[in-house]
Amino acid sequence: MTLTPGGTTHRRTLRWQLARVLAVRDETPRARTLRLALPEPRRHVAGQHYVVRLTAPDGYTAQRSYSVASAPDDTGEIELTVEELEDGEVSGYLHGVVEPGDELEVRGPIGGYFAWAGDTPALLVGGGSGVVPLMAMLRQARRAGAGDLLRVVVSARTAADLYYADELPGPETTVVLTRTGRGRLTVDDLAPLVRGGEDVFVCGSPGFCDAVTDLLVEAGVPVGSIRTERFGPSG
Repeated sequence: MTLTPGGTTHRRTLRWQLARVLAVRDETPRARTLRLALPEPRRHVAGQHYVVRLTAPDGYTAQRSYSVASAPDDTGEIELTVEELEDGEVSGYLHGVVEPGDELEVRGPIGGYFAWAGDTPALLVGGGSGVVPLMAMLRQARRAGAGDLLRVVVSARTAADLYYADELPGPETTVVLTRTGRGRLTVDDLAPLVRGGEDVFVCGSPGFCDAVTDLLVEAGVPVGSIRTERFGPSG
């Protein structure tokens, strides 16, 4: 999955480095998580992303941005969850070729706008692959014993399309299945979760983000409290 960066961190984080692939695992039939070891560990903030760059033998390069799915820590390791896109030259390589022991050129962490420090109440709303940066926030809160800071709503087409299906469910989360359940998110799904004064993070396709923003405003959330990250194929 690719995203439009909301900002950048300190300039030193923009240097490229070779990360080693430690493990890969499937999240859904079209989503794969890669665990990477960074030679120059850099603690990220939940919601930030890394850029992955591939270079062909003839010098051609392609790069895409992927959100960090793992909680911030000091292990020097991160997890990126990649959705395989139709004709995606980077996502296709990461799904079909990369295996443990390989090296990937990465740069980051990047992003300041769509980032949660972990110590304030927040409402998280994700659609499809948009759950990835929100999962970093949820993992951080649970690890700190602060799950009550978050309320999380995730929309997926079917149960088979739900990322992190074995880990996501909990007292903080609500899952809405749009194809096998009752349809799209409504204001009735979101309004009971709005406490007032919290930051709201919305991540998904452009259409999803626009629709959810309208619902949140209808539920009484000030527009200035809503931060969106729009995901989709690169142009």
